[in-house]
Amino acid sequence: MSEVTRAAHVEKQQIIDEIKGKLETAQSAIVIDYAGITVEEANKMRSDLRAENVDYKIYKNTLVKRAIEGTPYEELAQVLEGPSAFAMSDDDATAPARVIAKSIKDLNKMAFKGGIVEGNYYDAAGLESLSKIPSRETLIAKFMGSIQSPVGKFVRTLAAIAEAKAEGGDAAPAAEEAPAEAPAEEAAPAEEAAE
Repeated sequence: MSEVTRAAHVEKQQIIDEIKGKLETAQSAIVIDYAGITVEEANKMRSDLRAENVDYKIYKNTLVKRAIEGTPYEELAQVLEGPSAFAMSDDDATAPARVIAKSIKDLNKMAFKGGIVEGNYYDAAGLESLSKIPSRETLIAKFMGSIQSPVGKFVRTLAAIAEAKAEGGDAAPAAEEAPAEAPAEEAAPAEEAAE
């Protein structure tokens, strides 16, 4: 084996190892057909993906096929033809689909090929559906808002009751004393009758 061939083999193995390493920690890996986008458009999309902690890279299909053999990502082999770019996320499983769907819509270019999200294979239509799921932070914020709304109403109601009692503090005890005085008056004639 010549030095050039050996160097090329080492380089390919390094890329395969890099892909395997990324997939070991990824919650999702999406494959897209990136044909037709300009360098400027690709850079904008990369920036949007980076903001969501999504790793985006173009690898040779043959190297990816070798890297995914025997892994939970092996089903991706069926879509690895033609130009393929890969978006992977360790943090938010739906982030790659969400950001890429927005880029596809904005640019009217590119297309989903397929992806593995939390261990399940999704075709292009499935990824399109997944892209509509809000981020984990958005879902948590909505959930917390839905919990806080009834609690907030309850707290405001209690505060209004307390405020009303505080404002009418003199009137409320007088109303409570009035019934206590009435029985005392009724008791007086009964005592007089006893004498």
